[in-house]
Amino acid sequence: MMSKFKLNPVTERRIRRFVAIKRSYWSLWILLGLYFISLASELISNDKPLYARFEGKNYFPIFAYYPESLFTGSDQNTRPDYKAIAKLPQFANSDKNFMIFAPIPYGPFETVPAEEIEADQTVNISFRRQQIVGTINVDEELRISRSSGAKPFFGVDDERQLRGLLLADSYTLSEAMTDAIAQRLANESELPPLEEIIVSSEGMSVKFSLSTFRPRSRPPTSVRLTLRESVDGAAFERIRLAENGTVFSSQSSIWRQLSDSQKQQVLEAANLFGSEVVDSFKLEVGNNSYSVQFDKEEVAFPFRPVGKHYFGLDSSGRDVLSRILYGLRISLNFGIVLVITTMALGVVIGGIQGYKGGMLDLAGQRLTEIWESLPFLYIMIFMGSVFGRSFLLLLIVYGVFNWIGISYYMRGEFLKLRAQPFVEAAQCLGLSSWKVMSRHIFPNSIVPVVTFFPFYLVGAIFALSALDYLGFGLPPPTPSWGELLSQAQEFRFAWWLVVYPTLALIIVILLGVFIGEGIRAAFDPRTNSRYES
Repeated sequence: MMSKFKLNPVTERRIRRFVAIKRSYWSLWILLGLYFISLASELISNDKPLYARFEGKNYFPIFAYYPESLFTGSDQNTRPDYKAIAKLPQFANSDKNFMIFAPIPYGPFETVPAEEIEADQTVNISFRRQQIVGTINVDEELRISRSSGAKPFFGVDDERQLRGLLLADSYTLSEAMTDAIAQRLANESELPPLEEIIVSSEGMSVKFSLSTFRPRSRPPTSVRLTLRESVDGAAFERIRLAENGTVFSSQSSIWRQLSDSQKQQVLEAANLFGSEVVDSFKLEVGNNSYSVQFDKEEVAFPFRPVGKHYFGLDSSGRDVLSRILYGLRISLNFGIVLVITTMALGVVIGGIQGYKGGMLDLAGQRLTEIWESLPFLYIMIFMGSVFGRSFLLLLIVYGVFNWIGISYYMRGEFLKLRAQPFVEAAQCLGLSSWKVMSRHIFPNSIVPVVTFFPFYLVGAIFALSALDYLGFGLPPPTPSWGELLSQAQEFRFAWWLVVYPTLALIIVILLGVFIGEGIRAAFDPRTNSRYES
């Protein structure tokens, strides 16, 4: 009986070749392991308990439905919230009643309440330097005749000290700026605004601005220049609130310049922030004015990896790791079913064309080429708008286009093998065309099917992710890698929505490619061939 299932020596040799390619061999086992793990997703990630013990009875909520009234004694026969029930006194205060949840106690459709997420309690204090702005009026000799708020730009204590000073003694204006001032004093035609940054002799960067000028009835005696301090940025400090008081750590020069009373004012405001509304306020530090603002991390979805949410949360507050795990199962199931059905269709159509030949083959090729030229994406959009998005619709629409490639290869194999002596012998024995094709030709033309299977599988998984990313794939809220990547495009700061789905997609694609390369090498009869220059 065992000899009936003994492998062909050629097949055994091919298996040994594949096993010898370690990268492909281990990739096969890893991919199979990932697939079996995804099949057990409910046991790994679920918002329902794996097992519940209540009033001396055993319950398995992941396999059966139990109404809420069973555990709470209420009249509600709705779907129970097991996590809320687990916090009730009959479970929380009892040693006999308990629930055992999955290692990842979150389901792919569960929205995690914001209050259950532990956000960072660090209060960020921003010291923003207030920009100094002033104006001066200069005459044709670039002598200051009037000023307002400009004393910090010239290092004087009194505004009146600026009268009569030459602007050139402190700042070297460009030729374009001096020409623009002269043209305004000459009351010429309408002139556009002008701005430039000039560094003073003291090293202070100041932006000089001239507004738009229109001719007047009499020439002006002076021209107004607006001076703005060029501020590089704002200092940023952190304050951490501990249970036993306030702990502050900072290396900022701004913090060291504050007086004790100013530090106390900042710390008191930081302690109140979060529990009360704290408005920003100003502090005078030396000759500069700073605006003090407070902010703290708030729970808003999508949210970064935190606590038991190792891969973060998506825009709807769902656990990303759970959705990636369930998305793996959906992607592999979609790919396997699609490739098997489309390859079977391609083998039948290509085999009939190759075996029959003649007008049937010619007509079949022309019809195949016409069908191949149809725009798949447009048809997918049209079918989705009419029948709605679903797993079955996507499988059917994508499947009716995916068989074309393998049909070409099978047509060639059947064309080549139908003229072989063993096929002619089978025909002379009176075997039907179906038996000749299925028992004699197909087993000898299976190489393209086996070698292309991993590559077709990878292509199907990638296509599903791409369609989900574009919004034409599986209906929401189905867990999907492409849907997570689509969220990442909307929320650019959510790096976890890019990194983890992309890594999952890359790993599965690489494993499939490695397996495909190993199978192709194992089925290649020229094992010792190599290219030589």
